[in-house]
Amino acid sequence: MIDAPIVVETRHLTRIYGDGTDVRALDDVNLTIRAGEFLAIVGPSGSGKSTLLNLIGALDHPTSGEVLIGGTPLSQVRDIDQFRGRTIGFVFQTHNLIPTLTAAENVEIPMYETGMGRGERRARAQELLELVGLAARADHLPNQLSGGERQRVAIARALANRPTIVLADEPTGNLDSKTTADIMTLLRQLNREHGTTLIVVTHNHEVALAARRIITLRDGRIQSDQTVHSTIESELLDFKSSPLGQTILRGETLPDELADIAPKLRDLLARL
Repeated sequence: MIDAPIVVETRHLTRIYGDGTDVRALDDVNLTIRAGEFLAIVGPSGSGKSTLLNLIGALDHPTSGEVLIGGTPLSQVRDIDQFRGRTIGFVFQTHNLIPTLTAAENVEIPMYETGMGRGERRARAQELLELVGLAARADHLPNQLSGGERQRVAIARALANRPTIVLADEPTGNLDSKTTADIMTLLRQLNREHGTTLIVVTHNHEVALAARRIITLRDGRIQSDQTVHSTIESELLDFKSSPLGQTILRGETLPDELADIAPKLRDLLARL
């Protein structure tokens, strides 16, 4: 990973809000993120998490400092909307799906800016829905899908234009624990198997532990920057988030061949 190209860099990034009484949401943040990383940004409410994500995603402008995406300073990009659409994928807590469009049509939306033909758009949408396990739900409207399925559609949409990075702001905030585990398993798969660079803002400690690196913000500054797991720990955490791991933690009935070791497994997973 250390030899991978840098895809995101922030230099002395500062964002101040306010009329009269200034609020320093970000204060001189310097950060480097390489291709293929899975990064979680955590911290208390008001620490600057979403502000940092919005600046990286070119949804806001810094008061001072600079954001570079793939070596390109955002301040020098002439058509920021086009650049954002081709370079960055977004997953939001509330899905932001258009209720009158099917799952496939929602996934196609970012592709309209690329000049892609109708058939190519449809094929790409179907490919992505298959990737997230929803190929059979392509023609369903959002209100015909569960919360977890809607979030999977949002993830597929974020990948539509093969972005350099995917930014996810509290992607499991409205989901129950089982669906949260399913979504995080999907994100880990995208990161591991497809090399997708992921930056996730979350207040959920379990969600953060799915990442390979955790940035902790406090009062607009980076308090810590940690690579959190050895390979063995990482695999154990993946298992903890899996359906079987969650079944063990809940103390539910297991197949006979696992019953004898279940208490030890439960203790081990509980300590992670």
